[in-house]
Amino acid sequence: MALEHAILVSLLEKPGSGYELARRFERSIGYFWTATHQQIYRVLKRMEHDGWIDAREVPQHGRPDKKEYSVADLGRAALTSWLHDPIEPETVRHDLAVKIRGAAFDDPTALIREVERHRQAHSERLAHYLAGETRDFGRGSDGGPYGPADAERELQHVVLRGGIAYERMMIAWLDDVLATLHRFRAAR
Repeated sequence: MALEHAILVSLLEKPGSGYELARRFERSIGYFWTATHQQIYRVLKRMEHDGWIDAREVPQHGRPDKKEYSVADLGRAALTSWLHDPIEPETVRHDLAVKIRGAAFDDPTALIREVERHRQAHSERLAHYLAGETRDFGRGSDGGPYGPADAERELQHVVLRGGIAYERMMIAWLDDVLATLHRFRAAR
């Protein structure tokens, strides 16, 4: 996926300035597709030049005017084309997994702190996702009915539930790794 597609999705959900878009990336779509503020602004400029998005000046009191972006017809067509193109299933590229395998050729227990650090990061991300789910969807991850006209909300929630499931899977796996590493410590 190109950053352009993530930006188009976000702008279709709600038009906004580059700053607002960057904030949305930090809070929602960025959980699954990351980009720096500089990358976002650079791509917005290119997309505007290519006619994928429109920009309008919005006056602000006491501050410089801002540009508010929205998706143009060419951008919607590009997104539609991309949505209909098949993509390859992702392959896992996981540095920590390689380190864990490599630990067999060193002291495996030396990885305990690193694995604990990763586990803590995934636990924090899971808590963040769960708080966002409660805030944005007002219920647990049961995925209850939204109604036929609310595809946007339901699809946002199903992506978030995927992130929640991923974090839970990672925590369970890291717990398994830690138990394995602690067995080596006990055997010493």
